[in-house]
Amino acid sequence: MTTILGVPTVALYGQLMLGLVNGAFYAMLSLGLAVIFGMMNVINFAHGAQFMMGAFVAWMLLNWAGIGYWAALLLAPLVVGALGIVLERLMISKLYRLDHLYGLLLTFGLALVIEGTFRNFFGSSGLPYQIPRELQGAMNLGFMFLPNYRGWVIVASLALCLLTWFVIEKTKLGAYLRAAVERPELVRAFGVNVPRMITLTYGFGVGLAALAGVLAAPIYSVNPNMGSNLIIVVFAVVVIGGMGSILGSVVTGFGLGLIEGLTKVFWPEASATVIFIIMAIVLLVRPAGLFGRA
Repeated sequence: MTTILGVPTVALYGQLMLGLVNGAFYAMLSLGLAVIFGMMNVINFAHGAQFMMGAFVAWMLLNWAGIGYWAALLLAPLVVGALGIVLERLMISKLYRLDHLYGLLLTFGLALVIEGTFRNFFGSSGLPYQIPRELQGAMNLGFMFLPNYRGWVIVASLALCLLTWFVIEKTKLGAYLRAAVERPELVRAFGVNVPRMITLTYGFGVGLAALAGVLAAPIYSVNPNMGSNLIIVVFAVVVIGGMGSILGSVVTGFGLGLIEGLTKVFWPEASATVIFIIMAIVLLVRPAGLFGRA
């Protein structure tokens, strides 16, 4: 059996694949957080709960309405994003002129309420969500077998992250969004409805989290704690990449997923803390993050 540094290559390739899958979810969730913070200066601690809501909406669509996976990829983000817009209008919009701590406390409280509500109705045990028939099975890459669904998650996440980066950084709409953060009075003078733009931006960020939840549903069991298990790691990814940095969220999300996977092979005991060790080192060397602005 071929080995690298004493580790069988089969185990190494398998962990790299799992690291890429985890990195795909880190990238999508941190991207949504970066969009919300970068455009609204709100630290959205409810992001993990909204990720969980996306998975549950997909499960409910399938089991209660007979609506399958492909339609859920569109409907679940729209439903959860609409709920996010309602929360933004009723609560979060009142805190824009206050310190970041108020937004953090409010969204943390919302996360507890959302998770508690779903736990009350569905319990804490996981609910299964079947992989769509078209993506079942695996393909032989020669050096390993890659499950089709996990390959789809990696490709879909990467494409969505790059598309979001392109829209925000390279299009007129993205220019309006960035200008609305820096100079809202000037943007209003051009006839742009800045409050509506900010509200839709929050809804889009929440929708990204919900879409990640739909992608995660067939891999992880659908349960009320699935978001809280990820959100702390995702916040570390955002800090390492740079708060509000779109490109930083994508690059660090995938990169740290790979590093975590490699750590599980060569030093399993450190796999749960390696991302936080990297975060501490980055903050000491570059407090604004790898891609952030001081």
